[in-house]
Amino acid sequence: MTRVFSGIKPTGNLTLGNYLGAMRRWADVDQHQADALFCIVDLHALTVDHDPARVRRLSRQAATLLLAAGLDPELCTVFVQSHVDEHARLSYLLECVATDGEMRRMIQYKEKSARERERGGSVRLSLLTYPVLMAADILAYGTDEVPVGDDQTQHVELSRDLAVRFNQRYGLTFAVPRATRPKIAARIMNLQDPASKMGKSDDSGPGIVYLLDEPDVMRKKIMRAVTDSASDIVYDREKRPGVANLLEILAACEGGDPEELSGAYGSYGALKKDTAEAVVELLRPVRERHKELCADPGYVDGVLRAGAERATGMARPRVDAAYRAIGLLPAV
Repeated sequence: MTRVFSGIKPTGNLTLGNYLGAMRRWADVDQHQADALFCIVDLHALTVDHDPARVRRLSRQAATLLLAAGLDPELCTVFVQSHVDEHARLSYLLECVATDGEMRRMIQYKEKSARERERGGSVRLSLLTYPVLMAADILAYGTDEVPVGDDQTQHVELSRDLAVRFNQRYGLTFAVPRATRPKIAARIMNLQDPASKMGKSDDSGPGIVYLLDEPDVMRKKIMRAVTDSASDIVYDREKRPGVANLLEILAACEGGDPEELSGAYGSYGALKKDTAEAVVELLRPVRERHKELCADPGYVDGVLRAGAERATGMARPRVDAAYRAIGLLPAV
């Protein structure tokens, strides 16, 4: 059976973009068709200045929302990255295979380090090396497929390169993973800035629909979405990004085609109203299930504990093999 791995970083409240771009597919497709692992990658949240209590809170919230979105621990493995030592163990070995040039060419490192320097802050070494940890997340499990958005493809390519290089130097150890992408809504954009992704780490709340927003708040944000000065409804991602974003959201909620939907509307108001209602109804069961799970924290703890045990059992033999292959003396 194909093995799938994907993770979500607890650096902000999860958004409509996270749900339509990843979480819904994980629940509806991946956990049923593959041996799937889904991880809250909390170690990645430490690469920038952070509040420890907030990281813990967001990690639990992310785990609870993954379960509320439909991930079934009987069908897949849900766990927290820092609960499985093999991620950090393998990361150092892969740092010994990666190059400085590869790390500095990573787009997210360039963007995030530039922002830190603009603010007058220092850039943490972990911001440079975390793509190797991401590769370790993937390679530790013999992953075949990594479902990602467009902005994460470069990280999967690095994982492939490191797997091939390690195998060539030290013997066949790792499977070489491939990235897979959803056809629609791979990248939902900010409602107030349709040139930017609807990111959970973004502080510009008016352009972001959070999964735990109240329905009226969701409606208000979508009704205030940026469109453009033209009067007709046309699906054109390049020239009409605001309208295209709304059409993609509506299409993803209803299972339609954004270009076909564009012909059904004569005004922005009608498009926004239908999109808002579609989003509210799509997320209603997620919000209700989240409330139920929050009332039973012991259940979530049990899922994460069992998930970490299962993940450790999958990863340890492969990481131990990598230690032997690269020349380290086995522990007695």
